[in-house]
Amino acid sequence: MASRWIEQWDPEDEAFWEARGEKIARRNLVFSILSEHIGFSIWTLWSVLVLFMGPEYGIDPAGKFFLVAMATLVGAFIRVPYTFAVARFGGRNWTIVAASMLILPTAAAFVVMEPGTSYTTFMLVAMLTGVGGGNFASSMTNINSFFPLRKKGWALGLNAGGGNIGVPVVQLAGLAVIGAAGGPRVLLGIYLPFIALSAICAALFMDNLAPVKNDTGAAKDAVRDPHTWIMSFLYIGTFGSFIGYSFAFGLVLQTQFGRTPLQAASITFIGPLLGSLIRPVGGRLADRFGGARITLWNFLGMGVATGVVVLASVEKSLALFTTAFIVLFVLTGVGNGSTYKMIPGIFHAKAVAKGMSGEAAAAYGRRLSGASMGLIGAVGALGGLGINLAFRQSFLTAGTGTSAFVAFLAFYAACFAVTWAVYLRRPATAVQPVAEAKPQLSYAEV
Repeated sequence: MASRWIEQWDPEDEAFWEARGEKIARRNLVFSILSEHIGFSIWTLWSVLVLFMGPEYGIDPAGKFFLVAMATLVGAFIRVPYTFAVARFGGRNWTIVAASMLILPTAAAFVVMEPGTSYTTFMLVAMLTGVGGGNFASSMTNINSFFPLRKKGWALGLNAGGGNIGVPVVQLAGLAVIGAAGGPRVLLGIYLPFIALSAICAALFMDNLAPVKNDTGAAKDAVRDPHTWIMSFLYIGTFGSFIGYSFAFGLVLQTQFGRTPLQAASITFIGPLLGSLIRPVGGRLADRFGGARITLWNFLGMGVATGVVVLASVEKSLALFTTAFIVLFVLTGVGNGSTYKMIPGIFHAKAVAKGMSGEAAAAYGRRLSGASMGLIGAVGALGGLGINLAFRQSFLTAGTGTSAFVAFLAFYAACFAVTWAVYLRRPATAVQPVAEAKPQLSYAEV
């Protein structure tokens, strides 16, 4: 492994970047996307497996929602150590480990996936799939180090989008298996060789960056900064909704509208697919119009879409429910892009407020935003846990998901209010991105 360490890395040096940096960074990006993509697929595996679990498994809808909630819970918490693992072990080395670890939950599910298995066993195996959720944090941290500031948005957007698409891909694979009258073990058997392939590719084609070190001081500063927690709250509303709905959509269709596994699987993948593809658009809109503005109006849109979902749920209109839910997925993708683009701008603005300028302000922004992103990603993913627990309680008490959607509507209203109050009502001084000429701007524009 020592031969794969790069001792000197300066992507901000244009001569270095053009001579060899760009080629190396792009190669690492490709195989990072592959690993993260499969990680997302394994993390959301139980969104598909529960569709195979008919009456013979003896698990009611509330029990199924709890299974997928446990996968979400572990995937959220494990993002924190995964964030710091890259600097501790090296990006290539940790990608090999993270990819290889996906074999464990997949093989375990292959063994236990049959009627008669205890619910506790299913729950433990579902929790194991949470390791796939950590791949996002380590992958984003690793790729962030490879690219210069002027290229980070593109690289991180591509990396995140390629990973998120792992959700609809595993659901499409599940649809194909169900359509072919295959069992869940067929789906699991398909993924095992791809997991091995991603680990092998990481070993052969990726690199470790020796200059990348964990900055414990930055981590402590990020934890103490209120903006870290404010953005975590907003990210619960965007990414938490995306991952939570990705787990729950098929189950809701089955439980509330009586869809068969094949009927549910034929629709489930559409929302996550569109939400993944639209994420870079949210970032691009934030670049042009300001992240806070896009995030504000996006939460309004999510509230309206959720209101339509509530109406469709009450009226038992499957067509309206499905359409509104897919629109809601699209808006979660836009919000994922806009909120993630806000983070570096906010910390850059704080640097200017402290009297910094130029490269000093940019360096401060990179340091704090990098440290905060892992925590924000972890807290945001907990939104998926909340969504599935809310559905579980709603179906237990009322037999429908209506009350859960009403709760989500109230949460999006709170996100709208926080975005307006903190980043738009009383704009703070900030600076334009390095490449632009304007000397100052408000948080509304970051």
